[in-house]
Amino acid sequence: MSSIHVNNVKLYYQSVGNGTETIVFSHGYLMDNTMFNGQIDALKNKFKCISYDQRGHGKSEVTKEGYALDNLVKDAISLIEELNLGSVHFVGMSTGGFVGMRIALQRPDLLKSLVLMDTSAEDEDEKSLKQYNQLLWMIKNIGWFAVISKVFPLLFHSSFIQNDSKKEEKKKWKNIITGHSKKGVIPFGKGIFSRNSVLEKFSNITIPTAIMVGEFDVATPPDYAKRMASKIPDASFYTIPDAGHSAAVEKPVDVANAIQDFYSKNGFI
Repeated sequence: MSSIHVNNVKLYYQSVGNGTETIVFSHGYLMDNTMFNGQIDALKNKFKCISYDQRGHGKSEVTKEGYALDNLVKDAISLIEELNLGSVHFVGMSTGGFVGMRIALQRPDLLKSLVLMDTSAEDEDEKSLKQYNQLLWMIKNIGWFAVISKVFPLLFHSSFIQNDSKKEEKKKWKNIITGHSKKGVIPFGKGIFSRNSVLEKFSNITIPTAIMVGEFDVATPPDYAKRMASKIPDASFYTIPDAGHSAAVEKPVDVANAIQDFYSKNGFI
């Protein structure tokens, strides 16, 4: 794990593999870069794989400000430029997808392809926004113990939560989620939940794009993914069976296979 100072924040990142082309992995809210370990293991022999922690998450700096979505996009752009990665393949889950789609719209020169996973191009609907703001209030005023039982089913499908063979992995993710600093994740949440829709701009995305969604994603349901795919010319669409919002963690092999299929179809491998 290495760190780099860009856009007034110290970001931690992992670099694995020695391929001639680079994939940048960008994780979702309350997660960290390790959520992509299954995909990186499958791709590291063919690509250089960069996975980073968003500001306020994992081992990246908890800043006093800078959590507006536009600034998270700037974090990612600055990381790509400062590491001299050139044009990359970008894989974004949830918040990482919010970031990736905006890079594609603002700086398409930085991207060779785009994978949008368990994410949305639309603004937060009123019902979800009310629920998420209540959770943020509880985290701030009561603590993580009061909300982890509510957050976990938003992130993972019941087939994962109830799987006894996943006991250690579930423990790992509960520790990661509750280990985040309130000073980071609360303003981060407010920043991403107040985002504006960019769905109407998706016809401007011309790079090869794949849309992936867990079959039972409740945070960004498959209908969101279908609307994105319908707007992008020649977009590839993948449903990850028996998975929720964190398909990359729940079904690492299925997601890795989908990414490799997408890259193969477009001549990247």
